[in-house]
Amino acid sequence: MSAQPIEHTPPDTYAVTSDNRLAVQVVIDNLALPAPTLVARPDAVHVTVADVDDLGQWLYHLGGTVRRGVEISGASLWTLHTETPVRLNGATVRIRVHVPVVSGEDVLAEIRGAVIK
Repeated sequence: MSAQPIEHTPPDTYAVTSDNRLAVQVVIDNLALPAPTLVARPDAVHVTVADVDDLGQWLYHLGGTVRRGVEISGASLWTLHTETPVRLNGATVRIRVHVPVVSGEDVLAEIRGAVIK
């Protein structure tokens, strides 16, 4: 007899993506968060909102940090890095909430305070 290594099957990308989408949709529904566009991926779920105040709602409910992109043509992309609350299996799903912010637009102090410099 010879010993053969046991190869674990890689996770099904579609199943992981679908599970992530469902987990984030539950959070959106339970907290009534704005989410006009939702794109699920195996590593994170991306949500695009229309207004910086919508980003503030996500930050208020889930916390996290904000990264501000480079300003191009008078606007920059601000992204909240957050995650779902801990699920029954002990896991979380990463969420990235994106919003374009026009240069000079008023932004809540709480959002500015969450920006990583």
